Amino acid sequence: MMHLHMLAVAVAVSVLARLLYRRIDSSRSWQMRWHLALTAFVVPPLLLLATTVAILLMGVGGTVYAWDGLLSYGLSLAFVLLALALWLQLSWLTHKTLREIRRSPKSLIEAGGVRSVGRVMDLSTVFSAQVGVWSSELVMSQALLTHLDEPHLEAVLAHEMGHAHYRDTFWFFWLGGLRRLTIWLPFTEVLWQELLLLREVRADRWAARRVDSLVLAESLMSVITAPLMTAESVCPGFSCAAPRSRLAQRIDALLLDESAGLLVNSELMLWQKVAIALALSPLLTIPFHQ
Repeated sequence: MMHLHMLAVAVAVSVLARLLYRRIDSSRSWQMRWHLALTAFVVPPLLLLATTVAILLMGVGGTVYAWDGLLSYGLSLAFVLLALALWLQLSWLTHKTLREIRRSPKSLIEAGGVRSVGRVMDLSTVFSAQVGVWSSELVMSQALLTHLDEPHLEAVLAHEMGHAHYRDTFWFFWLGGLRRLTIWLPFTEVLWQELLLLREVRADRWAARRVDSLVLAESLMSVITAPLMTAESVCPGFSCAAPRSRLAQRIDALLLDESAGLLVNSELMLWQKVAIALALSPLLTIPFHQ
């Protein structure tokens, strides 16, 4: 019953890891909050995926009881197929969104010292976002261009360039799939909301190195409205990605010393890499399977 034991251990460790997770104190640095939340969010589903893929590659043979091999193989196959289906669905949603957006022509959007090529949609909603996967596109509403003056529009453009710099659409495409796949694990939604907030804080702070942070905060206060798109895994935007209840935290982060929380803790990053490596360790059992 080795394969069933592998599955049971993977599920137990994933649940336990989430139960041990504690909401990161807001007094911690943003860098530390990001790494801890990302690790807690990613490691359990990676462990489950690595375990199920390992069982599939090892096949149904080599077990004492025939039902053991068939059951573990069937459960693993179902989990992997579910994962593929969820990411295919996200890919289709992204494709539909891009197809709709590309009906609008590209325009040069320029404000202050910041310029970017994007698509301006004829919408009454005040809205801006990066849409896509690897190579995202800037999308803004005509209402946003009308609503903001040049300094505040420059701040919004800088924020969206921050999302593009970190390729947030690409990484959150995959993280969004993990969220859907393991929504049943404890604290999945809590961690997801934390990552959405920290994603916005990171883009805010990137922009604050290029424009005045106070102007950026004023833009945030002015632009926060109802989102145009709900596919947050493929749509990181200035006005639509984080709940309004997180507005105060984003503004507080902007008004702090710009250097605070941006230094990378090498020990924390090493711990994160070790945790991910351990989550993928079930794949190492494949060569030893007989």
